[in-house]
Amino acid sequence: MSETILYDYPKSSASYRVRIALNLAGIPYRAVQVNLLEKDHKATDHLARNPQGLVPVLEIDGQSFTQSLAIIDYLDTTRELGVLPKDPAARAKVQALAYVIAVDLHPVCNLSVVTHATGGEEPARTNWMQHFIRPGLRAFETLLAEFEQTPFAIGDHPSLPDLCLIPQLYNANRWGTDYSDCPRIRSIEVACARHPAFAAATPEAVTAS
Repeated sequence: MSETILYDYPKSSASYRVRIALNLAGIPYRAVQVNLLEKDHKATDHLARNPQGLVPVLEIDGQSFTQSLAIIDYLDTTRELGVLPKDPAARAKVQALAYVIAVDLHPVCNLSVVTHATGGEEPARTNWMQHFIRPGLRAFETLLAEFEQTPFAIGDHPSLPDLCLIPQLYNANRWGTDYSDCPRIRSIEVACARHPAFAAATPEAVTAS
């Protein structure tokens, strides 16, 4: 079987999601860092892997995949992770919850977007992050009321919303965003921090390894 390779950047939210999923699946992989700050993602060899110049890229099962949500869906289907319900209606609702973070919030906090919008200068950059992150988390907190939280976002095992939320909380903390009035989110954060798959996927853990 071919080696599994993740083209990764530790602080990339999208890469972080995939690291959690790989850990949940128990799949060993080799991480190849694509340093976004040094513009490695614009290099010819990386553009050949992903013409968008983004991370992550996952090489697995003799295939190459881009886009974190598509990668997680592939891992969920082929490794039966159970991060999405089988029932179509329940699946759509759980996807919608995850997409609050992954589709609506994450893109406007992307490094390239923030740099273009603010020039990368402070305090404009931090103000931008806080302006978008807090309302996104508040909406996520409200939507969580539709699910039984025991102790993860929608039940007793990690699901797609957890995989999307935790990297975003890393960014929220990094940029000093207050979510102390989001008790459900804070409870999920504690539960995930105790889970080995999440703990091994943090930027600090993969940087140290």
